[in-house]
Amino acid sequence: MQKVLKWTGIFFLTLLLTGVVATALRQNLKYEAPYPDVKSSSDPAIIAKGERLAFGAAHCTDCHTANSAHSEKDSERSLAGGKKFELPVGNFYAPNITPDPETGIGKFSDAEIARSLRYGIRPDGTVLLDFMPFHNTSDEDLSAILSFVRNLKPVNNKIPEHELNVIGKILKAFVVKPVGPKGEVLKSIERAETVAYGEYLANNVANCNGCHTKRNLIGEFIGEPFAGGAPMEDPDPTKEALTPPNLTPHAEGRIKKWTEKQFLARFRQGKFISHSHMPWEAYSNMDELELKAIFKFLKSLKPTKNEI
Repeated sequence: MQKVLKWTGIFFLTLLLTGVVATALRQNLKYEAPYPDVKSSSDPAIIAKGERLAFGAAHCTDCHTANSAHSEKDSERSLAGGKKFELPVGNFYAPNITPDPETGIGKFSDAEIARSLRYGIRPDGTVLLDFMPFHNTSDEDLSAILSFVRNLKPVNNKIPEHELNVIGKILKAFVVKPVGPKGEVLKSIERAETVAYGEYLANNVANCNGCHTKRNLIGEFIGEPFAGGAPMEDPDPTKEALTPPNLTPHAEGRIKKWTEKQFLARFRQGKFISHSHMPWEAYSNMDELELKAIFKFLKSLKPTKNEI
């Protein structure tokens, strides 16, 4: 009996050590993907469009600055990163996306940055966790955003490395893979008060789907689109978890009885709940056309019942 227990123990210990070694060796796997034909521009009109997207629908400011996204101070509008996100799989820090050559994006080419956004692969070939929903952002909009950040004031701000816990490291080693675009990526899209443009914004720029659809631990979608997300815990245990509501026109959905006028007014009012994860400040910068298009798209969705 003792011999059986001994060999059983050796077997499981060997299995554990093998898993530990394999997990460590697979932390920096390299992946391949094409480099998009997206280039930054010095055209003031394109830079201005990128700024409008970055401080509006694309809400870059919500993650890439640790301070107010709407202060007039350069230090607070710099997008120099540093915001900490405490997630079940570890702590993550938003990177510095100013053109600083040491701590920001100044050392990367346009093609490398565009590939990171579209295919989820870093310039060194390792995987990016799928926090940014720009895989199907049009070439024109991606170029505008890139042009804007290229023309920011460089800020030297070294950001800590992500701190994955054991679960996070296991998932990164064996589960997480680069996420690329679905179908053909548009070269450009007409800005219009249409369902098509609203769908584009909601899925590929504003990332409404990213929170308002249930996802699993590694970010894969597992719920009905826009029918409500999973509860989002706050690092502060005294604050209640918030659940992104159902945005389909179901009788129990959030916007079933809303008019277009009420929808626009809500976005102009900004944040009501201090620890809300929704980037209300950035979204309040969206223009009327963008908001009307998103409203039309949400109203066109299949009504879906979902217990929230």
